[in-house]
Amino acid sequence: MGHPVEVFSLLTAFDVSLFRAGRHYKLYEKFGSHVVEHGGNSGVYFAVWAPNASAVSVTGNFNGWNPQTHGLHVRWDGSGIWEGFIPHIGTGEVYKYHIQSTNGERLEKADPFALICELPPKTASIVGTTWYEWEDSSWISQRAQFNSLDKPMSVYEMHLGSWQRDPADPERLLSYREIADRLVPYILETGFTHVEFLPVMEHPFYPSWGYQITGYFAASSRYGGPQDLMYLIESLHRNHIGVILDWVPSHYPGDAHGLHRFDGSCLYEHEDLRKGFHPDWKSYIFNYGRNEVRSFLISNALFWLDRYHVDGLRVDAVASMLYLDYSRNEGEWETNEFGGRENLEAVHFLKELNEAVYHHYPDVQTIAEESTSWPGVSKPTFAGGLGFGMKWMMGWMHDTLDYFKEDPINRSYHHHKLTFATVYAYHENFMLPLSHDEVVHGKQSLLDKMPGDEWQKFANLRALYVYMFTLTGTKLLFMGDEFAQTTEWNENKSLDWHLLEYTPHSGMLKFISRLNHTYKNQPALYQRAFVEEGFQWVEQGDDKNSVYAYLRKGYEEKDDLLIVLNLTPVVRQDFRVGVPKNGIWEEILNSDQRDFYGSGVGDPVYNSSTVHWMGFDQSIVMTLPPLGGLILKRKA
Repeated sequence: MGHPVEVFSLLTAFDVSLFRAGRHYKLYEKFGSHVVEHGGNSGVYFAVWAPNASAVSVTGNFNGWNPQTHGLHVRWDGSGIWEGFIPHIGTGEVYKYHIQSTNGERLEKADPFALICELPPKTASIVGTTWYEWEDSSWISQRAQFNSLDKPMSVYEMHLGSWQRDPADPERLLSYREIADRLVPYILETGFTHVEFLPVMEHPFYPSWGYQITGYFAASSRYGGPQDLMYLIESLHRNHIGVILDWVPSHYPGDAHGLHRFDGSCLYEHEDLRKGFHPDWKSYIFNYGRNEVRSFLISNALFWLDRYHVDGLRVDAVASMLYLDYSRNEGEWETNEFGGRENLEAVHFLKELNEAVYHHYPDVQTIAEESTSWPGVSKPTFAGGLGFGMKWMMGWMHDTLDYFKEDPINRSYHHHKLTFATVYAYHENFMLPLSHDEVVHGKQSLLDKMPGDEWQKFANLRALYVYMFTLTGTKLLFMGDEFAQTTEWNENKSLDWHLLEYTPHSGMLKFISRLNHTYKNQPALYQRAFVEEGFQWVEQGDDKNSVYAYLRKGYEEKDDLLIVLNLTPVVRQDFRVGVPKNGIWEEILNSDQRDFYGSGVGDPVYNSSTVHWMGFDQSIVMTLPPLGGLILKRKA
């Protein structure tokens, strides 16, 4: 093998020791490909971890993809790192690692730290840079107050490739920059505080929605380059809109160019298939007990916070990481050292991840998609928790949708499904999600889950949203739900924007805008989002009428709100509701307003009287709109 690769390293002995100890959290500064000056020449430094390799070379257009010419040098320290400097190549060079394993296998692998990948179905890596002249310092300096747990967080979850497409060519994906120019005004109009992108990291299989990642450090080339995604994020930040990324440390696909059997051994995945293979997704599970793998994953989390300025990470499939028997039958898993089903290595990793994220970026949030009753997911690690900022409230989502699917005539038998959530709502910092998972695979659109005729379907959905946005917890809504998309989500086509030409759908969009505005401007709806003091039932037992009433409370009593839901299609005249204070109670939001495609039932103000009711010394007599939600506030 020739040696046109010069000995050179960006790695210090301290870097290597941290990497091997699982404590190096900025590996992206050293591993991968970096354009540098060395010996008076510009070129590219390469570094890759492949301890089971007997030889590693860089192949690319520059050498005719010949594995014999540019062999990397293995470090002398037993770290398994191969590195070297190749002069006279630079940014834009397409390359792969040719790895010969100790058992004689020859592998062609993409760079695990590549900043750019070729456009799928091509699989090579591209020498790139994340240099960008950011202009979002105003947002970053104020981010702590926008991301705080006592501030409003209304998240718009979206898939970049199917939010909008080019109307002139529905097959063409919009670029990150084109999306920016359309998305920013739309989020400002609808009033969401944050957007959450389904995974933007490079993935070979488009219908995986990004959850089967091969390029953990590369923004998907389907929509442009790194700087184009940065432009999108910066555009949102300059308009005070936060950005959350879906992040997948739970599993990865077995594509030949990816992480699987990277150097001919189980390098990134667990060797024991009972821990290393995911039966549901036919994918491979990271070996959380291996120090270098933890360094890789935590570095990747910090990379997106550092180089892309993102404001939070929603961590996918946490439950699948926590349990050794997740989706496995008896005999397909092995207990931990204490005889339990908990994956202790994954638990340790998640705690370390959150400690690292919040140490380096205390003003961001990590959010766990975790579907079990694992205790303390969103409690600090020093208190025995996993250390996440928030956790998705999956039980609330399922109970709520089950309730609203019921014909109103049957709802009296399911009344508890809307009250039960408050029994456990304060065990965690919960985010209430109506996510992409609920509108795919035959589950129907949210609108189609609702019973009744067209008018009732829309009224039901508006009432559901009132319930969602006035309950404790932060909020997440998947794209299309804000204007009542009528069909299931299809990643291969744009949302049905033409529906906004029709009154019911344009009315829904106006309603969501008003609801978000109300949520952001009423402190009682967000200041005590995760504590019992922020919520009080007024009426939770009226199963006969399917009426619910409750208070939301802020730090100051003057901000308190009364919410009343009538979840049958019957107008309820002269309905008495207890109130905590005498005075005039004003309607600040009514889901039945005509401009929302409602029937216009309701009164703008209600005067209280000293009639003892529902445990209060005073009450108001209301007209409750059909399938409606009301938010009232006492006039100061």
